[in-house]
Amino acid sequence: MKALSEPDARLLDRFSDGLWLSDGLAKNTLESYRRDLAQFSRWLAEADGKHLIDAAPADLQRHLAWQVGTKLAKPRSTGRLVSSLKRFYQFAMREGLRRDDPSAELDAPRIPRSLPKSISETEVESLLAAPEEDTLLGLRDRAMLETLYASGLRVSELVTLKTMQVSLDMGVVRVLGKGAKERLTPLGEEAVSWIVRYQKESRPQLLGARKSDSLFLTARGKPMTRQSFWNLVKRHAQVAGIRQAISPHTLRHAFATHLINHGADLRVVQMLLGHADITTTQIYTHVARERLKALHKKHHPRG
Repeated sequence: MKALSEPDARLLDRFSDGLWLSDGLAKNTLESYRRDLAQFSRWLAEADGKHLIDAAPADLQRHLAWQVGTKLAKPRSTGRLVSSLKRFYQFAMREGLRRDDPSAELDAPRIPRSLPKSISETEVESLLAAPEEDTLLGLRDRAMLETLYASGLRVSELVTLKTMQVSLDMGVVRVLGKGAKERLTPLGEEAVSWIVRYQKESRPQLLGARKSDSLFLTARGKPMTRQSFWNLVKRHAQVAGIRQAISPHTLRHAFATHLINHGADLRVVQMLLGHADITTTQIYTHVARERLKALHKKHHPRG
């Protein structure tokens, strides 16, 4: 692959730093933006011998067409590229590097909203009961699964939890989510009881003579990783007899779905999930509609 030109590399560093300082975006998001823009930089240099800062609106349109035609890009990937380009050239205008925005007329493709996969309350109960709680790792797994279902945390938030973030007396967990936004999420009595038991019976033995402020540890006393937790969820799902493929994110969806099924408001669910925008939470409106239909059918004389 052709190397990124030095001026464009410096400019992308400046853009990434500025974006992190202004918006506090997650590392993965910043890397995605940079990767999209670096690809455009190489394409632009090869096609027209231009630098990023000199791109014309037609260059952006041609690059999008190239990506869709050559790489068979999915709408979501194309939408992210459009977002990357728009953010970069808005940044360039704010910094006085350009007087116009060549991305102003770009439109992101419409992405159909897919309904989140969830599992039933009965299946969740089976999954939570799957770990062998009389073993060190089984007790840890039970505590992690209970915490995830009780709080709706993202898997990255769960595996990076520090002991100081969990207030067992108050029954809440303090989470630093996307964009470095902090929120307090209730845990519930059941999850608290499993965390207490794990910290008394399992964590000290997993930790041994080592020191760590991570709440959930591996068999070697190291912080749990996303991949390790993903694998243990799949393993326990098989034991629980759950046929569909599930992931840690499935439990987050189950958390939201079951809350709404039991009458929670979308705004409350938005706060608990840590969604910055209510439109993200609105993928669960189908759950609310189905619940209202079921209530109408059950209680209305003409239902």
